[in-house]
Amino acid sequence: MMTKSKARITAIGSYVPEKRLTNYDLEKMVETNDEWIVQRTGIKERRITRKDEFTSDISYKAVRNLMERYDKTVDDVDLIIVCTLTPDYKTPSVSSMLQAKLGIKNTGAMDLNVACAGFTYGLYVANGLVTSGLNKKVLVVGAETLSKITDYTDRTTCILFGDGAGAVLVEYDEQNPSFISTHLGSEGEGGKHLYSTNLSNSMNGEDIIGNGCIVQNGREVYKWAVKTVPKGMQSVMGNVNMELEEVDWFVPHSANLRMIESICEKSSFPIEQTLYSLVDYGNTSSATIPLSLDMAVREGKIKNGQKLLLYGFGGGLAHAGLLITWTV
Repeated sequence: MMTKSKARITAIGSYVPEKRLTNYDLEKMVETNDEWIVQRTGIKERRITRKDEFTSDISYKAVRNLMERYDKTVDDVDLIIVCTLTPDYKTPSVSSMLQAKLGIKNTGAMDLNVACAGFTYGLYVANGLVTSGLNKKVLVVGAETLSKITDYTDRTTCILFGDGAGAVLVEYDEQNPSFISTHLGSEGEGGKHLYSTNLSNSMNGEDIIGNGCIVQNGREVYKWAVKTVPKGMQSVMGNVNMELEEVDWFVPHSANLRMIESICEKSSFPIEQTLYSLVDYGNTSSATIPLSLDMAVREGKIKNGQKLLLYGFGGGLAHAGLLITWTV
């Protein structure tokens, strides 16, 4: 839909753990090798949290990075949204723990679990709340500690996932809004192709593996993404009668480089204008898009006034696209 926005993204920050897990490290753990991993995924390494480091911790460090780089205060943030599928606890929420770490006295706090589409959904919600006038300054964080729910005996999934966090501020600005157009979707029937169990070991009447780790049918998820995302991209642009040629940067969820290449090919969008974070950080689910954005900002690729098409997709199976103007 066309977005009536009075909200602007005003700052960005990120954090990744110090520990690196390279493809050569994985060769010592499972039957795989660097060439095989790079050829199929494009990933060279990932970052891994310490045993005593959790999603609330890396979220806090991403926000601190944002504050220091942009000389921003968060004392007046009136809502915290943390997008994650790896909370420290079932309750309290990561957002409440982040509120305590930041010492914000008067703010709401909520977690969103839309897996790999989490960050784009978080931005969608933040824009709606700020534009409506319900909130003035919203902190949106995408953060994951996927290493804690990764089965390192499963060679098909352990090569993919890493840990990291990204954060942005969304503030009221009627004159220079960031948000232009959105598109949301979900196909829950395909949820069995990418999941991590909690209380139930069945889904839609079918038994599923229930070890609490990530389970993925990569072939089915790949087929779904390559079919769904290009259509969603067209919908985002069509809502405002714009063409993909008017987009300066495409920022998809960094699931797999081969998947991104197929999406670009099917949508006729140049891979050279596509940003991804997977080479150095792997698939960090809801953190991939903010990490990709912040990498490009630090490298001077993204300029103010440029049009960016963000597209999150994954577990659910859910997806969300946002067309924004970069105004940070």
